[in-house]
Amino acid sequence: MPSKLGTEERPLRIAIIGSGPSGFYAAHPLLKSGLKVKVDMYDRLPAPYGLVRYGVAPDHAKIKNVTNVFKKIAELPGFSFLGNVNVGKDISVEGLKRFYDAIIFTSGAETDRKLGIPGEDLKGSHTATEFVAWYNGHPDYRSRQFDLSGQVAVIIGQGNVAIDVCRILCKTVEELKNTDIAQHALDALAKSNIKEIHLIGRRGPVQAKFTAAEIREFGELTDCDPIVDPKDLEVSDVSQAELDNPKNAANLKNYKILQSYANRQPSGKPKKFVIHFLESPVELAGKGKLQKLILEKNKLVGEPGKQTAQGTGIKTEMNCDILFRSVGYRGISIEGVPFHDKWGVFPNKDGRVTDGEHVVPGFYTAGWIKRGPSGVVGTNKPDSEETVARLLEDVNQLTPCKQPDTKAVLELLAKKSVWVVSFDDWQKIDASEIARGQKVGKPREKYTSVDEMLSVLK
Repeated sequence: MPSKLGTEERPLRIAIIGSGPSGFYAAHPLLKSGLKVKVDMYDRLPAPYGLVRYGVAPDHAKIKNVTNVFKKIAELPGFSFLGNVNVGKDISVEGLKRFYDAIIFTSGAETDRKLGIPGEDLKGSHTATEFVAWYNGHPDYRSRQFDLSGQVAVIIGQGNVAIDVCRILCKTVEELKNTDIAQHALDALAKSNIKEIHLIGRRGPVQAKFTAAEIREFGELTDCDPIVDPKDLEVSDVSQAELDNPKNAANLKNYKILQSYANRQPSGKPKKFVIHFLESPVELAGKGKLQKLILEKNKLVGEPGKQTAQGTGIKTEMNCDILFRSVGYRGISIEGVPFHDKWGVFPNKDGRVTDGEHVVPGFYTAGWIKRGPSGVVGTNKPDSEETVARLLEDVNQLTPCKQPDTKAVLELLAKKSVWVVSFDDWQKIDASEIARGQKVGKPREKYTSVDEMLSVLK
């Protein structure tokens, strides 16, 4: 009779697919559960940390310090990192089931939602995700080209990602050169001719989703004035009720900062950052490339906390040389795992993956691919802990895998000529990046291709 899972005789074997915050926050409670657990964390890139490495803005270094926590998790007994392995391509999900008792999918939300308007595919129209990944040195986006020769940039959306894109475009090279921004991006931004950066949101100033810390930074930029039309800050009784709600203290902070911008006189700096409210893009226009943006004025309808934007039919037009959309993100499917195409997530109940009304035995999910793109890095901790709690409840019902052996996985991948990067390997790459950065006064100079990373290990 097989030994009980989670014992010295038969450790519980878990594969975690994705090495971002939700993956590490799932690994920790598993390894500290009191059971004997073996966690193998997979990532398709040689570098771990997901959006902390490739999504957090380069000028927000403090947020990236969370990788120190992840490093300690990686050093716990029972943890292994298998980087440079593309699950679904190098090894199928069905193939993984042979080696693991359960799989936790923490693959995030990798693509942007579309605006769904005419002209969206014009040259000069981009997703915020690709721009963020480009300036953060993601290998998939290293070769992307962004034409910054025009004067007007527009960012659609009012979350923190949209704010990050605006801030990078607003800052000078001097303000960015000592960050870990990719050198190719710094070189391109040095030649930028962008003078106006417009942030456009479909709802009002009370409903904006950026944080106070993010919007406050625009008042301290070297070469850029923040501009808010005082009329845009006039709110209805319903929005005022939202502001007066103690639960909305964060929104009130945002509103007060916006008021301070509306009350100050522009100082004549070379760039201006203009914040628009109650407008939605309805068409992108241009001959062969983006030249104009058509917007529709909105009004808010609904009760406090549930207001939605409704078009008024009143349209305006503005020049636009480059546009980035940041209107929500969605995950991508993995063969062999149920996927909710409309929501862009793996359907689940408290982290247990579901197929219709039925729970899929041994399949779990955490992070953005579980709940959709919401929250900050720390939000993933309780989310992952919830998933792990459900998994641990299920341990006695799990079907033990047929070949509980990581060496067998590595042998299989070796036969397919897959170069598996261990956490020790990653630390060598990490040290090399830091050394490269020190030469130019940066915290690190990232390798921006997989081949460059692997060359460190040769």
